Amino acid sequence: MDTSPQLLEKVAQYPAIALVLQGGGALGAYQCGVYQALNEAGIRPNWYAGISIGAINAAIIAGNRPQDRIERLRDFWETICEPAGLASWPAMGVRAGLSMLPMNPALETWAATMSALAALWQGQRGFFTPWPASPFMRCDGTPQATSFYDTTPLLATLERLVDFDRINDDRTVRLTVGVTDVESGNFRYFDSRDTRIGPKHILASGSLPPAFAPVEIEGRHYWDGGVVSNTPLEHILDEWPREDTLAFQVDLWSARGQRPQTMMDVLERGKDIQYSSRTRHGTDTVACIQQLRAALNDLIARLPEGGLPESAREALAPWLDDRVINIVHLIYQAKPHEQQFKDYAFGRISMESHWQSGLADTRQTLSHPGWFDLPDRDHGCAVHDVHRVTQKKHLTRF
Repeated sequence: MDTSPQLLEKVAQYPAIALVLQGGGALGAYQCGVYQALNEAGIRPNWYAGISIGAINAAIIAGNRPQDRIERLRDFWETICEPAGLASWPAMGVRAGLSMLPMNPALETWAATMSALAALWQGQRGFFTPWPASPFMRCDGTPQATSFYDTTPLLATLERLVDFDRINDDRTVRLTVGVTDVESGNFRYFDSRDTRIGPKHILASGSLPPAFAPVEIEGRHYWDGGVVSNTPLEHILDEWPREDTLAFQVDLWSARGQRPQTMMDVLERGKDIQYSSRTRHGTDTVACIQQLRAALNDLIARLPEGGLPESAREALAPWLDDRVINIVHLIYQAKPHEQQFKDYAFGRISMESHWQSGLADTRQTLSHPGWFDLPDRDHGCAVHDVHRVTQKKHLTRF
């Protein structure tokens, strides 16, 4: 895509450019489309943060040379969107047949349903496979007793596609992944700034129970970060030193939706709300904090010289910086034909649809260069969402 020099000049004003990737299983191909559009535009984030499938995508991006990243993402998704075992051959035949038919919602629903059933039955190639026996028949405390699937294939895939030395040794790019400590219940981040990241850290971030077993790292056991919070945006915003930050927040679940009409709608809507992690609430809170910071600075400036004790000044120091935060929100909009299994319908057809949605949404977002101006320092924060703009336009017409 053609990118105006003006847009790149605006983006270059931000010392920190973060790509923040939420968890959402098969929906994660949307994030690849987002990254592809940013890459085409010449926008190079220097911080990748993710949870679950977002952590996997982030690791693949951070762990490869810029010119290889799209190819590696494509390799990963084309691999895991094939069923494991004997189901792969029928899937290839079905996909070939569908490619000759005009797509419609009913056909897409059927294809997604078959993909989801294949995932449950035989797993996904290079990702996970079912244990040969029920967890209720295995020895207590073992991975086989605490999960339904073996994620050893994912470890091999990560080792094949990700250069972890690059992640840990290249100080120009940063990787952060979120996990949940099984025993304490606390959320934790593994960050390449202070931790040597390996395949197990990425695997832990995506080990959603009860499907996948917890991953042991240095004597602690970790589950998917989405058990506690499905987006690492807060970590980006709380980071020190505090720099002007442009954050591309990529969500796979929309907090907004229609009232359910069927039980399948109820199951889907429940997931949307549970895993959206109220990102918009978080961004609204950030905006409020930034406005309070500006008001505090203004109040202190009006005090007579020496009116603020040194101890109070030191205590307030973290809140007195003039950093600005620009959050560009990209939210996957579920298709009408998708249902509650959309996050484990790992089919090629769905994957391509999600990828193209991310590409289109990001290209549309980048067509608004004014959104990338530094926010006013008196307010400190700006939030932009291309879908909100579209919705407002539709409402205006009526």
